[in-house]
Amino acid sequence: MATSETNSSPARAAGAQTLARGLRALELIAQTPGGMTIQDVADELGVHRSIATRLLSTVAEFRLINRGPDGRYRAAGGLAALAREVYAGLRDQATPPMRQLANTLGASVALFVAEAEDAVAVAVVEPADAPLRVAFRQGGRHPLDRGAAGYALLAAQPERPGENPRVTEARQRGYVISFGEVAPSFWGLGVPLTRPVNEQAACLTLISASRELVESAPDSLLKVATELSSYAI
Repeated sequence: MATSETNSSPARAAGAQTLARGLRALELIAQTPGGMTIQDVADELGVHRSIATRLLSTVAEFRLINRGPDGRYRAAGGLAALAREVYAGLRDQATPPMRQLANTLGASVALFVAEAEDAVAVAVVEPADAPLRVAFRQGGRHPLDRGAAGYALLAAQPERPGENPRVTEARQRGYVISFGEVAPSFWGLGVPLTRPVNEQAACLTLISASRELVESAPDSLLKVATELSSYAI
């Protein structure tokens, strides 16, 4: 005999699939500055256009995305409001020493956390009198397997089988330097933060077009990273 529990299982599975698709659509749009059409989303999700239309309409009702005059969906104010609260504690604690570091060294400083297989910038501070701006902003992300931030975040996690030697280097030395792997022609200096095992990996990254500046900065970044390691996300 079918029970109410067994009868509800297909409905729960369908609901979970719809939720997953809606979240994936939101993620895709948030990562596409130029926005996405309904057909773009349908193609990415592998669903019919009518399904994509319903998903996007629902997400738009919560003001997380908005459809512009050109028919493309883009991230909306509701998403920004949610994002402000994510990592707020660590970001608030980190911003003042990051600003001082950026102004002292004359280079951009970013705070990254690991989300799944991505390095995500939760705070970016530029020096007050920067002659050259780095085209990287809060919310920007890139794969963990590249760049100083990615290597530093992996170094802050348990060792993985066959890990990149750059990650091992970052774990042993306390920092790692990369060039042109995320932003062409720019150097990166990544320093992992020490975090409790149940919290997401985090790191500080210095970004500069000057190799000499980056190579002279590990001690300064390590000092700030030690201070921030005591703060909770």
